Amino acid sequence: MSSADEMKLLAARAREAARAMRRATAAAKTRALETLAALLLTNEDAILAANQEDLAAARAAGLDAPRLDRLTLTPAIMEEMRAACRHVATLPDPVGATESQWQRPNGLLVGRMRIPLGVVAMIYEARPNVTIDAAILCIKAGNAVILRGGSEALRSNTALARTLGQALAEAGLPPEAAQLVQTTDHADVTALCKLDRYIDVIIPRGGEALVRAVTEAAVMPVLRHFKGVCHAFVDAGADLDAALNIVFNAKVQRPGVCNALECLLVHKDEAAAFLPLVAARLGAAGVAFRACPASLPLLGPNAAPQAPEDLGREFHDLILAVRVVDDLDAALDHIARYGSNHTEIICTRDYGRAMRFLREADASMVAVNASSRFNDGGQLGLGAEIGISTSKLHAYGPMGVQELTTTKFVVLGQGQVRQ
Repeated sequence: MSSADEMKLLAARAREAARAMRRATAAAKTRALETLAALLLTNEDAILAANQEDLAAARAAGLDAPRLDRLTLTPAIMEEMRAACRHVATLPDPVGATESQWQRPNGLLVGRMRIPLGVVAMIYEARPNVTIDAAILCIKAGNAVILRGGSEALRSNTALARTLGQALAEAGLPPEAAQLVQTTDHADVTALCKLDRYIDVIIPRGGEALVRAVTEAAVMPVLRHFKGVCHAFVDAGADLDAALNIVFNAKVQRPGVCNALECLLVHKDEAAAFLPLVAARLGAAGVAFRACPASLPLLGPNAAPQAPEDLGREFHDLILAVRVVDDLDAALDHIARYGSNHTEIICTRDYGRAMRFLREADASMVAVNASSRFNDGGQLGLGAEIGISTSKLHAYGPMGVQELTTTKFVVLGQGQVRQ
């Protein structure tokens, strides 16, 4: 059987499973997620052993530190996955809810009912915990999901997918509602991208090259984000101690993720006081700075002159672009030019400028006096996320259960006919 035929068969099974999931009760879906949490504990040793095999192969292949970090599963991460299962299980089931209703002059009662998307194909790299996050959200939303992880995580994902299938079966739901593509051939991704008869939406999650390749190949809608070029603007009069903590967390905690800080913008009135603090605190943590002419003499020995390509760049590393700006207008102009619609933050004490930044900074999450690292489904109360969309249709920002559904019109009549 050809690769394309294998993907077609897998997608057809997902389509049938999606029909069963559409009529699944809220209790059955909750039972599946609670069972999955228990099985992730029962199967933890086997899953971590599979992950160690992936890590050994990745080190031998020369994967860099940020990608190894994303690939690694630990007992703490396993507990986070179990907690996500339990939390998503407690969320309200959106399926079947009538969100709004109104009556027409002819007596027709018109409403909008929330329904599953259908079949979701998830194409992702490195992070095996995405296998669980994506699956539990799709299950809760009444969807079937096709999971295609990166080759570096195949053993880990296989162990996790086996656990997923077991949980679905024990809850009386079709195991085909969460299927893993077992091969690593890139042709499989291309084949999936052409199966709009079976797949309703594709969500790519990974590097910019992967997202662009899927977007260009897909004939069905794609929910995507290309880059996470996140900025922080430190305003005139900001609380500099709080701003320093925010900037440190946003850059240093996990520099390889999409919501890590990539560019620091500092009001000219605060540069002389704030940037030496940044140099000392972040420099001691190993951060290298790509500095504009005004910031270069203030950032110490870890600073190098900024090149044009340093702006609008996702470093995925302990590297931070720094620029001194005249005011909020200049900061917003910079963000409009170099931002990627992912995350933008402002550190300020001024209410008016804070509210203006919230309105005008165009990103899927905009925050006042908080780290960019909060742009995450779990941190924002969604339980988990299947990805962060920086396209504005059909979702903008972290995609949880609600974002994996849509609405249809439902009409209740009493024999009305159109005149």
